[in-house]
Amino acid sequence: MAEGKGALRHLSILCLAVVLSMTAWFSATAIGPDLVRLWSLSPAMSGWLTNGVQIGFVTGALLSSFVNLPDIVRLNRLMAMAALVAAIANATLLLSPSPELALASRILTGMALAGIYPPAMKLTATWFVRGRGLALAAVIAALTAGSALPHLTRAFAGAIDWQVVVTLSSLALVAAAVLFATLVREGPYPFSRAVFRLGQIREVMTDRKLLLANLGYFGHMWELYAMWGWLLTYLRSAPALSHLSQSAASMLTFAAIATGVLGCFAGGVLSDRYGRTATTAGMMIASGTCAALVGLVFTGPAWLLALVILVWGAAIIGDSAQFSAAVTELSDQHLVGTALSLQMAVGFLLTVLAIWLMPVLATALGSWQWVFLFLVPGPAIGTLAMLLLRRDPVSRRLAGGRR
Repeated sequence: MAEGKGALRHLSILCLAVVLSMTAWFSATAIGPDLVRLWSLSPAMSGWLTNGVQIGFVTGALLSSFVNLPDIVRLNRLMAMAALVAAIANATLLLSPSPELALASRILTGMALAGIYPPAMKLTATWFVRGRGLALAAVIAALTAGSALPHLTRAFAGAIDWQVVVTLSSLALVAAAVLFATLVREGPYPFSRAVFRLGQIREVMTDRKLLLANLGYFGHMWELYAMWGWLLTYLRSAPALSHLSQSAASMLTFAAIATGVLGCFAGGVLSDRYGRTATTAGMMIASGTCAALVGLVFTGPAWLLALVILVWGAAIIGDSAQFSAAVTELSDQHLVGTALSLQMAVGFLLTVLAIWLMPVLATALGSWQWVFLFLVPGPAIGTLAMLLLRRDPVSRRLAGGRR
């Protein structure tokens, strides 16, 4: 897989730093029940504490693209500074006297994380040419592991104040900043300048091959963060787990998200070996099926609910990196920056809507049992888009001819 000298070492260090960084993404979600009790939050307001990160991330990613920040500041320095800002923003949850200030801190955290995740993907690509799909999948796996860790902390710290989760995630960000600044650098295959330009949006949107690749990604994103963001609440309300402690729901949430690490590596290997469209379509069929089935096992048995959740956790993220890889392979070089920025911006904006929708539906239905059914159209549309792309001869540009 390695192309440049020291590529695997740099990838390992980078992934460790990303794991530490992304603990802040769902830190408020992991302590959501505590904040609900502390501030008497409605389900909708609780959802906005998760959505705040999504909104901040979209804002930060677009602002970074507009000013071309990754080309102005060295990538490792940019990620180090962003990690420190995220640490400070995340830590303000300990001081926020109101939900409104907590929401502001989450938005700032998301903006800072936009200075870590996209640059990490770009930096990884400077170390790899062959096997790039697997290398990028490793970064997404690191993001997944970092997102899961607050739930693990919460599972083991059930008798400890919720502030412990926030404190540990903030300290993890400081450690990540040190790693970014001292041990990470760009590889021997740098990219030429590729910036976001408003005038090129029409070109991207009217390019059939890019439209299909983006529709696949949008369907994937409609499902992903709504599941990650509300799985803990879903499991805590499931009769199947009612005889277990509250920490059991946190542990199962951690396990489900963390299983995505295996899914990411499987997706990378399968994509590089058998093709991008085949892998992404297969993953979305599996995840969409789980979203459709999970309501049936809401009442038990517990082992079957856990099995569906774990399979879902692996499939729902396993294809993520491959959509970005596909856009870099299908785009004209002068459109790569715009295509990636547009894909990410629209995808994360969709997560805001999906995350907001889940508690609204739960209230309307009177139960969380069937809410995840409304995520099924996402992977269904995404699968159709990738199968249509597979039929197009241009798909032979993917993964060195492996569609």
